[in-house]
This record gives sequence, C-alpha cells and structure tokens, in this order.
Amino acid sequence: MKKIIVLGASGTIGQNTIDIIRRFSDRFELVGVSVHTKTDVLDALRAEFHFNDFAVTDSAAAAGYDAKHRSLERFLMETPADIVVNGIAGAAGLPASLIAVRTHRILALANKESIVMAGLLLQKEAEKYHSMIIPVDSEHSAIYSLIQAHGREAIERLIITASGGPFRTWTKERIQEATLQDALKHPTWTMGAKITIDSASLANKALEVIEAVHLFDMDADRITVAVHPSSVVHSMVQLTGGEVYAQLSPPDMRNPIFAALSYPEEPPPYLAPLDFTNPLDLHFEPPRMEDFPMLLLGFTAARKKAGYPIAFNAANEQAVAAFLRNQILFVHLAEITAQVMQEDWSAAPKDITDVMRIDESARRRADSLIQFILEEKGKRIR
Repeated sequence: MKKIIVLGASGTIGQNTIDIIRRFSDRFELVGVSVHTKTDVLDALRAEFHFNDFAVTDSAAAAGYDAKHRSLERFLMETPADIVVNGIAGAAGLPASLIAVRTHRILALANKESIVMAGLLLQKEAEKYHSMIIPVDSEHSAIYSLIQAHGREAIERLIITASGGPFRTWTKERIQEATLQDALKHPTWTMGAKITIDSASLANKALEVIEAVHLFDMDADRITVAVHPSSVVHSMVQLTGGEVYAQLSPPDMRNPIFAALSYPEEPPPYLAPLDFTNPLDLHFEPPRMEDFPMLLLGFTAARKKAGYPIAFNAANEQAVAAFLRNQILFVHLAEITAQVMQEDWSAAPKDITDVMRIDESARRRADSLIQFILEEKGKRIR
C-alpha cells in the first residue's frame, strides 16, 4: 500500500489523482492534501478519506479554517508518505518540490515550473537525498517510459507533440483578435485556466521543451515539436539508428498520473485503450513559429539557459494573469515575454535564493509593461 500526498487537490491533476486513489484503494492511500482557497473541496476529501494531515496555502482561507491546519512546509515534513503528487500551478509549486525531494519521497511532478526554474538545483537535491522525480506531464511521461525501454544512450532526438491549441487553423490576423473566451476553448484536453491559455499560445509547449532539456539531459537543438491535433501520440523518441518510437493512448491525464503512482510496475487495466478497429488520426505538422512566437522564445530560453528560463516563465505567468483579468490582449502575451527576455539574464542561479531573485525581477519588469499597456489603453479611451 503506497501512501500518497496530493498537492493542489482541487485542481485538474489533483482531482484526477484522487479518482485513481478512489478506484484503487487496495493499492493507494490518500494520507494528506493541500488546497489553496477551496476549503469546501478539502472538507469533502477529509470526510471521504478520513486523513488528518492537510495544508491550506492561502493565508486568508487558512485563517478561518480548522486549527489543525499547518504550513505547507510543516505538512510535507511531518506527514509520512511514499509519493508526493505536485499539482500546484505555477512558480508557487517550486518550494513544495524541493521539500518533497529533501524528505526522500518520490516526486510525481506535474508542476513543470519547478524544473523550468530550478531544474539543475532540484535534480542535485534529488540525488543528494536519494529521491526520484517522475514527470506527470503526458509528454514527459511518454518520453520517460520510452527512455526506460530503450536506454538514454540510444536516444538521438526527442519529439514532443502538441495539440496546436484552439488557434491551430487560425490566420495570424485572426489570432491577433482572439478573445479570452476563444483561448479557453481547448480542443482535446480539459485543464485549468492558466495552462489552457498557455496551450493556446504554445507557451506550454515552450515550457515543456525547457523541462525536457533538464529532465532528460538533452540539448534544445535535439528536441523537435510536432503539432498533432488528435493528441493520441503523446511524444516520440528517435534512436541513433533513425527509427522512431512513440507512446499512444487516449488523451486522459489519468494515464500518466497512474504510471507515476505505479512505478516501477506497470499499472493494471483502468481506462479504455485505443480501439484500432476504428480509424485513428495520426496527422502531424510543424508548428507555425512565426504565428506562435512563445514557442520560439521558449527555445531561445532553453538554449541560453542561465536565468532565461526563469525570466520566460515569470513574464508569461504575469502576462497570463493579466490576460485572464481582461487587462491585455492575447498578442500581448508574447510581446511582454519577448521584452522581458531582452534583459540580461546571463547570470546562472547558484541556489534557490538566486532563482527567486531572478523570478521576482522578471515579474516586476513584466508588471511594468502590463501597467504601460493599461495606461495606453486608458489614454485611448479618454
């Protein structure tokens, strides 16, 4: 019986993980969760699973909640568990990832920002404390499995697939007019608002490229992004001999989560597999980099390394938050990120303090650009 902690229990990753634990109660035990503000979700989970350990990460929500509440750090340090599933969104998930590996757990990592911001530092901590990081992104989960099957030395190239998002067939001119409602309509995946916007701009794929560089020790020039609208092929590897191997399954996040929870064993039958008696769409096409500049910026950050991935992530997070508030346009996401990336981020972070300093500086720069856009909008209205 594996003891599981779920961070971000009210989100998509958290809810899918809990669905698996509920279905396979003979294999997994939910011993604790964190939520940010949704204490109603926490109440329901406590009533169902009867755990005593939890954290509420929003200070206002925590102030009016159960006195048994602890800080996220204390909760992770004091709750015995085999696996920590980190489904916290954004840079806020990094401290939890660090604590998880420092407490000798398996870290099932859906929070890609942890790797994007502090990949080398996090991996060094995992080695130091004999912990393991297993990716939960469908793309990186697929690559992880394929590398396990073929061996890292046999891999020549990683091919990360992308659905293309809701704007895949839109012209550049139409994309410039995209609304928030347009961007939130993902064609194949059901996800939270932030990652759905990232998928529309291809920033999510950019983050996955950076993540793959760190997780699999692969130069960015040996990573290809292929647009695959049906999301049946989750990723591929090209071997040194030229042959390509792929992982295929229906687009359901429970597949990579279940694989991480079951490691090193293969998970038992759960979800319906692909039906090869019916037609399958295995169409691939190259991404339109000129129309989706966030992907190009991500590759630039992945090649430059140092503080550039941190700045890319921070600028994008601030811009997406402003877009979700209807303060800026969709096209501003890439414009803001590009301007932040033009700053000098060549000093590599030596520790987590450096990481957070770069993150804060990039966010301040992005916020100033957002404020400028708002002021210009105000002038036009007047």
